[in-house]
Amino acid sequence: MVSRRGRAVAPARITASIRPDTVFMPFHWYGEGRANTLVNPALDPVSRMPEFKVCAVRLEPVSGPSGTSRRSR
Repeated sequence: MVSRRGRAVAPARITASIRPDTVFMPFHWYGEGRANTLVNPALDPVSRMPEFKVCAVRLEPVSGPSGTSRRSR
């Protein structure tokens, strides 16, 4: 996934249980698949709670170790 703030690499699963225009990603992961790299790091000025994690993203295939797209495996 790529947003204007960064990119995250994680396995993808297509499902009918969420809207077709929606991407869900857990945000408690660390490392390359960390969703927090995609969203605004802003905090509420009073409570210091993180902003609701919503942003536009673009999905791109990632090449595997053999140079082939994971989608084609």
